[in-house]
Amino acid sequence: MASRSSRRGRPDSSSGNASQPLRSSSSARNSRPTPNTPSREQMQRNSQRRPSGSFNPSAYGRDAYGSQAGRRNTQPREAMGFQPPTSGAGQYSRNNAQYARRKRGMSRGKKVGVGMLLVLLLAVVGVGSATAWYMSDINSKLAGNKTAEEQQAIKDVTVPTKNFSDPFYMMLIGSDRRAGSEEDGQRSDTNILVRVDPTKSMITLVSIPRDTKIDIDGQGTNKFNAAYNYGGAAATIREAKQLCGVDIAYYAEVNFEELVNLVDAVGGVEVNVPELIDDPDAGDIVIQPGPQVLDGQAALVFARSRSYVDGDFTRTSNQRLLIEGMVKKVLSLPVTEIPNVIQKAAKCVTTDLSVNDILSLAMQFKNLGSLTVYSAMVPSSILPMGDDGVSYVGADKAQLKKMMAIVDAGGDPATLGANAAGGTGGSAGTGSAGGSSTSTYTAT
Repeated sequence: MASRSSRRGRPDSSSGNASQPLRSSSSARNSRPTPNTPSREQMQRNSQRRPSGSFNPSAYGRDAYGSQAGRRNTQPREAMGFQPPTSGAGQYSRNNAQYARRKRGMSRGKKVGVGMLLVLLLAVVGVGSATAWYMSDINSKLAGNKTAEEQQAIKDVTVPTKNFSDPFYMMLIGSDRRAGSEEDGQRSDTNILVRVDPTKSMITLVSIPRDTKIDIDGQGTNKFNAAYNYGGAAATIREAKQLCGVDIAYYAEVNFEELVNLVDAVGGVEVNVPELIDDPDAGDIVIQPGPQVLDGQAALVFARSRSYVDGDFTRTSNQRLLIEGMVKKVLSLPVTEIPNVIQKAAKCVTTDLSVNDILSLAMQFKNLGSLTVYSAMVPSSILPMGDDGVSYVGADKAQLKKMMAIVDAGGDPATLGANAAGGTGGSAGTGSAGGSSTSTYTAT
């Protein structure tokens, strides 16, 4: 009997075909497909869909029938028309795509914002720490290596100002510690009382000759420079106060050997040299008279030399000229370079002024523009040599009192008169003060 079709089908129960017996009901139940097993009809449909001669095993794999892997590779539910609940408790569900999307975006934004804030905070803290370290380091160097007792002794004889809105005095002490000379290392080689008026951009320099005869407390008659040997900077400040009759707010001690580097750091100092300097005791450099730009070594010779007819009188005048030149040079520098100068100065200057104090004063003087510098020496004369063979310089205390009244009022000490302020020094009784001068400079 010929077949009805090439397709295999279920036998017709009405045909009575004994070669195709009917399955029992139990067999039919056992052949029912499981959830992951394709039925006979589906297998037939799949065989008809695939091209002839090809086989697609994935059509019969677990992924084709709802496995977890298949779900992961399907499109998002939003793309299939899924609408998350927008009201009620469901609007806060993690299935709400809008909520989930917003949550992820805020998280990334917070991370970026917090990261930028931390970087900025670290930068600010780093700059602040560096600045604090710089200030602390320079202040430590400016304070020098003085002991706690020395620092306290200085505080006991000084009267610091509350601010820089009023004039004040400070003591400038020069120590010329030459190799092989123990005496020079124990005595103050330069002693200058400085009146500073930040409100008028005015400085007055008053030199005290190192050989000035004084009575040092507890030590008897001595030269002024011996006070440093007996009591350091504190004793020098105390004797200057007693001699000149003014309170002193601050002090600065300069090491001339180290001053060389400071002068070189600012590019040299311009000075109008009064006369030829050829002094082997001061150094090997010969300095010609007239306007000169002195480097560090030449500036040291200029400040040291005593090879003059009047000896120390001209030297004190030269030292004031050098200080004046230094102040002018610093004020001519750009503001950005002043901190570097202070850092260099800390290697040769010991002072109770802080970095903030020095910067504040420098800016006040720069802002005012025009700087006036008065310069004079304590009215003095050379005394006759005594029986002890020691040569002294005597201060004319009556004239000094008059001169200090002028200085304290902000006036020019040169107005005291030729005998008291304009002489060149010399013999006993002349009352000379040694090279008083006035200059005006406009800071840039």
